[in-house]
Amino acid sequence: MGTRGERAEEAYAHWSRLHGGLDPRGSAWVAGWVRLTHACARPLARRGVHPDVVTLAGVLLTATVPALAALGAAWPLVAVVPLVAAAVLDGVDGALAAQTGTDSTWGRVLDALADRCADLLLLATLGVLGAPWWLVASVAGLTLLLEYARASAQAAGMTGPGAVTVWERPSRVLVAAFTAASCAAEWAARTTGVDVLPRVDGAVLATTGAAVGLGLALVGTGHVLRAVRRALV
Repeated sequence: MGTRGERAEEAYAHWSRLHGGLDPRGSAWVAGWVRLTHACARPLARRGVHPDVVTLAGVLLTATVPALAALGAAWPLVAVVPLVAAAVLDGVDGALAAQTGTDSTWGRVLDALADRCADLLLLATLGVLGAPWWLVASVAGLTLLLEYARASAQAAGMTGPGAVTVWERPSRVLVAAFTAASCAAEWAARTTGVDVLPRVDGAVLATTGAAVGLGLALVGTGHVLRAVRRALV
């Protein structure tokens, strides 16, 4: 199994290969994320769990997020739990594939499809919480456009993600989680009479979250398109 340091170096090397040679140690957050996902994958590897099972489990967990958020009251805060758990599983499947030697082209395709399903489910949560659906659809369209441009460029010969933008999976998770938690806090303040968020209802908070997502998606899409042009022209 190797020492802890050797396992960390193997994890960094695997992440780097999947991300166009980027060094995860350049960011403390990314390096910590890589170590976390590989640590979570080790007990699953010992039990012979297949990475595809983890990928599908992540999508199923994410599907519970808008369903829980739709219940209102404090349930949006409860929805944050499977949201964060699914986000962790999104990294664990790749780490598990690396540790078990089951990394495959099909697995990468399935992971990408699962990511897009998860993106749409997270954005649907904003609509369920009260954001206008036209705004949610706009964010979803830009998100899919960003990922389509990246995938098309990779098929055309670009290595790696092209650029790490402000609207990657962690940003999408954070926007959905923060919005859901804020809506639950607003409900608690309203029902207890404590004006933590005076004159701000859940629909306004959800719309704000979707608007932030739209701004980040616009910037991220532009960033990726510039990176693709530099890589391929």
